[in-house]
Amino acid sequence: MSGKRKLKFEILLLLLVLLPATNACSGKKNEEKVGKVWIIGDSTVANYALEKDYQVNRFPITGWGQVFQPFLTKDNLKMIDHLVNADSVVVDDRAKGGRSTRTFFQEGRWREVYNQIQPGDLVLMQFGHNDAAESKPARYVNLQGYAEFLRLFVNQTREKGGTPILTTPVARNYPWVDGHLENVHGGYPDAMKQVAKELHVDLIDLNQRSMDFFSRKGKDYVTVNYFMNLPAGVYEAYPDGQHDNTHFQPAGAKEVARMVFEGLKQINSNKLN
Repeated sequence: MSGKRKLKFEILLLLLVLLPATNACSGKKNEEKVGKVWIIGDSTVANYALEKDYQVNRFPITGWGQVFQPFLTKDNLKMIDHLVNADSVVVDDRAKGGRSTRTFFQEGRWREVYNQIQPGDLVLMQFGHNDAAESKPARYVNLQGYAEFLRLFVNQTREKGGTPILTTPVARNYPWVDGHLENVHGGYPDAMKQVAKELHVDLIDLNQRSMDFFSRKGKDYVTVNYFMNLPAGVYEAYPDGQHDNTHFQPAGAKEVARMVFEGLKQINSNKLN
């Protein structure tokens, strides 16, 4: 083999050796970073679409966590970049109907989330509806216990490198006073705010946001379009209709999810100041 041909051959071999490494580096550089948003809470947050035969047995009931994923588009993530450092995000909604802070912990539901939290994950926490249910001792938690379980969720999230976000319980469709929806959750929203202040953790006051928003829409509109007040003979799962001023239809759940995202934007904006 001549000198020139030998040199060309050696260069070709070198290129063939380097090409896979170059491709690997290029692929790694372009690899998308996927984050995670965990949601824990009660029936107003839960993802009913995970249940068997949802369309037949439960629709149109919808938790706000069920419809939160569409708010976390790539463009929207830019608005909360100080909370979520990722190219895309997957929402994992672990909320469950009838659960208070205590029962969510006792049933091992928190443990399942805790074991999987990765550094940088966001954990949204909304409890209060069932904690306040004094008439249901199996789920009831007094204000002191409520605060203590919230502290546990916050501190353990931080232990794993996650970011906790406390979320006061969303409003029910009562009581209405002089055209304005009022607080039905007693001292639980304030107890959560106190924990947020004590532990320096970010908080979305969803209770206040939802009371104000629903009040602007008006009782009649909210009752028919947002909450589970259904006429007879329309939905397969509710042949006799339904009268429910706690849980949401899809339109109501989407509005609440929007309020939560607006809350995250506000927290993100505060971190810029």
